[in-house]
This record gives sequence, structure tokens and C-alpha cells, in this order.
Amino acid sequence: MKIKLDIVKYRWLCLCISAILLLPGICSMVYSMIVYDTHTPIRVGIDYTGGTTLQYSVQEAITNERLSAVRKGLESKGIENPSLQIINVNAANDDNLRAILAVRTKFIDEQSKDLESINSVMKSEFKSPELVQVASVGPTLGKELFKNSLIALSLALLGIIAYLTFRFQFDYALSAILGLVHDTIFVLGVFSILGLVYEVQVDALFVTALLTVIGFSVHDTIVVFDRVRENLKYYSKKMTFSEIMNGSINQTFTRSINTSLTTLITLAALYFFGGVTTKDFVLAMMLGILIGTYSSIFFCSTLVDIWEDRELSTKAVSA
Repeated sequence: MKIKLDIVKYRWLCLCISAILLLPGICSMVYSMIVYDTHTPIRVGIDYTGGTTLQYSVQEAITNERLSAVRKGLESKGIENPSLQIINVNAANDDNLRAILAVRTKFIDEQSKDLESINSVMKSEFKSPELVQVASVGPTLGKELFKNSLIALSLALLGIIAYLTFRFQFDYALSAILGLVHDTIFVLGVFSILGLVYEVQVDALFVTALLTVIGFSVHDTIVVFDRVRENLKYYSKKMTFSEIMNGSINQTFTRSINTSLTTLITLAALYFFGGVTTKDFVLAMMLGILIGTYSSIFFCSTLVDIWEDRELSTKAVSA
């Protein structure tokens, strides 16, 4: 096996880099749990805290530029963190079809000044907007959604843990599980920092991004571990475990980078040219793929090597 990158040689440096990547986010999450009324590690949106959704019917085509103008107008009127979503897109030349623009914000009632502010912004941006529906999500339902999101994440992690434990020996499974925790904490930490600095909120779509990131991360790690196990059959008597680990990483390195790069190119196109409402979702995916690729090569693999070294040392002492 050809070894171009000696990852195992710098395994402690890799672990230090992981610590540097995670510590700011962990500190931010702890601080957020103290200062936020919800006591959550990240700033959550009205999907979890409750709020009001107003749906406006408009005749004009709703472009990304117009959405940005509406958002700026609402923020200038004191509407905090408004979330905009196009329910359906109208045909610009068909007078019988109208687009629906949903505005989600904190709790407001029919007599609230915020409602007048939202109406004024909509009238300034569209010719004849019509308020067709007002719906509120109570805090009880928001807490239930938050609970269900945690259950979904927990079940996904338990399922992956069960599969890895069955598919690999304990040290491989444990390293892959720690890699999942590593990647999840990193993404949560970045969004926690964004919430403190730029007031970025997360919604139910963020949970979808996390689940996708977890699946991508464990998939990449399994590819590396499978190659290690395959090489052990042929080179265990000729090479040390560290050499086999290095060779396996080098054999899968190009594949991992190419897979991640092609996915990132697609996500970058969605981030820069897609809708405003999906930017946070796409950003979470991009961060997750980057850190997942890093952890499968530089974090999980080094943990397995450290584990094997300790087992060899223990056997040598016992002998």
C-alpha cells in the first residue's frame, strides 16, 4: 500500500484541531442556555416558541429580491426575525392565479400595532395584498414539536449505534459514535454563535439538516473502516496497525474528498441562488458535510488507532 499522507503520525494534532473547532461552540451553547428565556443552546424560532403566521394573497410574482425588500421593511417596522415563505407561486400572466406569501413572527392579535405595520409593508410592496388567513401556534405545541425533534434525533442516533455495534467491533463503533457527536456539536455550536451574533433562529427544517448530516458522516466513516478491516485480512502480518490505518485512509481519501466536493458544489448553488427561506438549512448541510469529511479521516480514524495502541500496550505489559 502506498502511503502519501501520514495521518496517524499527527493524530494528537488532529485531536487538538477538533478541540479548537468545538470549544467556541460549546462555550456559546452554555452561554445561550443561560441568557435565553427558552434555556436552549441555540436560538429557536416560532416553530418551537410559538407565534403567528399571516398569509397574504398577492397577484404579482414574488421574487427573491422582493422577499428581501419585504423582510427589510418588516425589520424597519420593529418586527423581530420575520420568517417569509412562498406557499405557492402564481403564473405572472394569469389573472386568476394568486401567490400566497406567509409571514411568521411572534404572537400578535388583530388589534396589535404589529399587524398594522405588517399590512403597511405588504401594501407598499404589492398592489393589492389580501390577508386570507391568520393562525397562531401556542407555546405548548411548540414545546411538543421541540420534544419530538429531540426524540427523532435520539432514535436516529440509537439506530446508528445499534447498526455500528453489530457491524463492527466495539472500538470501531465507539469511534464512529464519537464522530457523530463531534459533528453534531460543531454544527450546533456554529448556529449557536450565529444566534448570538446575528440572531439567526432555527426551525424544524434544521432538525432535517442535522439528521442528514449524521447520515452522511457515518456513511463516510464506514467506508474508511470497511477498508481498514479489509486490509487487515491481507496485511496484518506484514504491517503494523498504524501503517494499515494510514494506507486505508490514503486509499479512501480521494473518494471522500470527491464525494464531499460534488455535494458542496450543489449546496453552494442552492445557498447563493436558492430561496432565502432555505439558506440556514443549506448552511447547516454544508457545515455538516465539511466537518463530517474531516472527522471520518482525521478524528474517528485516529481514535481507533489510539485505542489499538493502548490494547497492544496492555497486552505487552500483561505478557
